[in-house]
Amino acid sequence: MAEAEKGSLESFGYKQELKRTLTLKDLVIYGLIFMVPIAPFGIYGEVVTASKGMIVLTYMIGMVAMLFTALSYGSMSRAFPIAGSVYAYAQRGINKTVGFLAGWMILLDYVFVPALLYVVSANSLKAIVPDVPVWIWLVIFILVNSWINIRGIAFTARANIVFLVGELIVLAIFIAVGVVAISNGVGDGVTMKPIYNAADFNLPFVMTAVSVAVLSFLGFDGISTLAEETKGGNKTVGKAILWALMLVGFLFIIQTYIAALIHPNYLNFDNIDTAFYQIAGEAGGPFLKNTTIIATILSWGFANALAAQAAISRILFGMARDQNLPKFLAKVHPRFQTPYLSTLMVGFVSLVVGLVFVNDIGILSSIVNCGALTAFLVIHVSVVYHYIIKMKSKNYLLHLVVPVIGFLIILYVMINLDILAKIIGISWLAVGVVYYTILRLTKKKTTIDMN
Repeated sequence: MAEAEKGSLESFGYKQELKRTLTLKDLVIYGLIFMVPIAPFGIYGEVVTASKGMIVLTYMIGMVAMLFTALSYGSMSRAFPIAGSVYAYAQRGINKTVGFLAGWMILLDYVFVPALLYVVSANSLKAIVPDVPVWIWLVIFILVNSWINIRGIAFTARANIVFLVGELIVLAIFIAVGVVAISNGVGDGVTMKPIYNAADFNLPFVMTAVSVAVLSFLGFDGISTLAEETKGGNKTVGKAILWALMLVGFLFIIQTYIAALIHPNYLNFDNIDTAFYQIAGEAGGPFLKNTTIIATILSWGFANALAAQAAISRILFGMARDQNLPKFLAKVHPRFQTPYLSTLMVGFVSLVVGLVFVNDIGILSSIVNCGALTAFLVIHVSVVYHYIIKMKSKNYLLHLVVPVIGFLIILYVMINLDILAKIIGISWLAVGVVYYTILRLTKKKTTIDMN
């Protein structure tokens, strides 16, 4: 199997430089960590308010939207089992120009994701330990995560398991305590209102909420960045993406439903940013409230950021290997066989961005969503172009219907993004076009040009 995988990679003009150690289980765990099973803890108030209390419906729509995108990622990962995610898929599936621009847009997501996670966690810690400056927490998060990622993807996978188990334990405690509280009369009893409330239903409002909730799902695509470190053949990545997405979607739905039943008045929170912690306190007192706060800090600041840094370092590695970014970013550590300079670069950028936007979490969130959703649109187009137009595939369901529906859903979500996110996205794309034009006029042929 190892020789087959090596040959497959070499058929695309690359050498097997990264160490293949990951299994299907490792990839699913990585995806769950990246998406964070308790992600709604941190954004519950904003989503439930925007959806007029129908937060479960919001997460259901978000999961369906992401499932179509996940299927398209699976199709492209089977065709091109190489690192780089949407950059590699669009590059090989359509052409190098579209591939670069897709990679450029996903950078907008991945480069800023770790910074966003660090800022959220650092600010949360400031509320608990006010005497410690925020920048110190930022440095600690970045140093620890960079060290773990450089040590190797297998080491990262083991760390992911520890974090995931901790998150699931906290989630299980919340669900159990919440069910007991509801049965003892907390809230208004069991109702379908968190799923659908005819009196307040308004599709534009729900889709606006989806555009926020989709932040919780971002990360499943990060699994595809580990294609060159995965054992088991081309289908492993696609399977892992679907399993991770469905599992985390189920967990999102369960926890938000219970939270909505405990606190049915979605307009009555002490602070919208700490709404979930207020609900936890109502169900289980100070212990559960503080437990959910600490779990959020650890899952966002360490676990999720750890996975995000690993993903973006692989995208930088893939783009640099093709000479679309500075060549030093493709440097592999001689001992750990990881793209360590890319990892360090992500850490440095996260520190700078974190310090700049330490009090502007909303702007960072807008940047992340815009970059990811744009890349998702390109993935759907890549599937149709590669399979239907180039390969003349007859599997119209998987290679035409699925990507078209996925494209339309993602496009509708993007339309409902904040105007600031759209402005930032267009500006970033314009910079990418200029950079790529200069790049093509000044550099020699790359691996892609010769294949």
